Amino acid sequence: MVRRALLTNSARGDKPETAAIPIRSCPRRNVFSIGTGQLDSLAGASDTGFMTGIDEPLGPTSRVFFSQRLRLHYVDWGNPSAPPLLLIHGGQDHCRNWDWVAERLRGEWHIIAPDLRGHGDSQWSPDGNYSMAGYLYDLAQLIHQQQLAPVNIIAHSLGGNIVLRYAGVYPEKVRKIIAIEGLGPSPKMLAERLKRGIAERMAKWIEEQRALSGRLPRRYPSIEDAFKRMQEANRHLSPEQARHLTQHGVNQNEDGTYSWKFDNYVRAWPPYDMTVTEVETLWSLISCPTLLIYGKESWASNPLEDGRANHFRDARVEGFDKAGHWVHHDRLDAFVDRARAFLAGD
Repeated sequence: MVRRALLTNSARGDKPETAAIPIRSCPRRNVFSIGTGQLDSLAGASDTGFMTGIDEPLGPTSRVFFSQRLRLHYVDWGNPSAPPLLLIHGGQDHCRNWDWVAERLRGEWHIIAPDLRGHGDSQWSPDGNYSMAGYLYDLAQLIHQQQLAPVNIIAHSLGGNIVLRYAGVYPEKVRKIIAIEGLGPSPKMLAERLKRGIAERMAKWIEEQRALSGRLPRRYPSIEDAFKRMQEANRHLSPEQARHLTQHGVNQNEDGTYSWKFDNYVRAWPPYDMTVTEVETLWSLISCPTLLIYGKESWASNPLEDGRANHFRDARVEGFDKAGHWVHHDRLDAFVDRARAFLAGD
């Protein structure tokens, strides 16, 4: 059953396991101002919280878990007695892209936001291989090790693709899903890709891997240069959002330059994966209510119009005006209001 509701408001809303190992937080200059969600430049602020005042909430705690011998990072926003809510980021992104959402929902939920393998502060795959099966296993391990099921999940892009497959494999372990443009390429894009046979796709992948082996991470002379690149990549971002995402998305190199944290190999599209029919079968096995969100100014197609939503048992599709691919950034207030209502029972 598919229920459709289009948001047209144009206002812009601008059990832990003992194996979980806390790791040292990196000092940062930019922190949130609690209550507004805006980024303030506060030199010398605490590296363990958003504000230095004693009565203010602390920021997230960095922890790690292990999956297929990889040391993977996640942040825990506290409130462990509340129901768990996972926030899963997209490709070439990191877990701190959820900070604005987490700050608003942390009072109602126990929020955990992982860095996918090869992203953020998680370990890179030694062989440069990033398969959907590997991503899915990592999610399964995090939920299993931290005893989070049944869990609510909000996921974006690649993260949504992973979560929707997981929920088809383990429908009993997921309570509700909000997937922001998480269905993968549109049917039209997939059809174009599948016109190439396996031999051609395999040859293209080999060439791509060979090229990536000689590609060094881009080095920016200053964090300001990386910040400008972030703004160029997403014109919907406010300067405060772009700066925050940049500061948490780069490492400083030994020579003083800055590079993005993600592994360049995550750019490669695997030569083979589950078939379209297999993915659609997993979608049909999802038993929980599912909210499929897309931005009306994004490259992504409307999943109701392209037919993909029809494969779900209980899904609704909602489009956001004045939003691109990152709806949770571009229309923050509207997105949080909708997420809160959906997770609470709407």
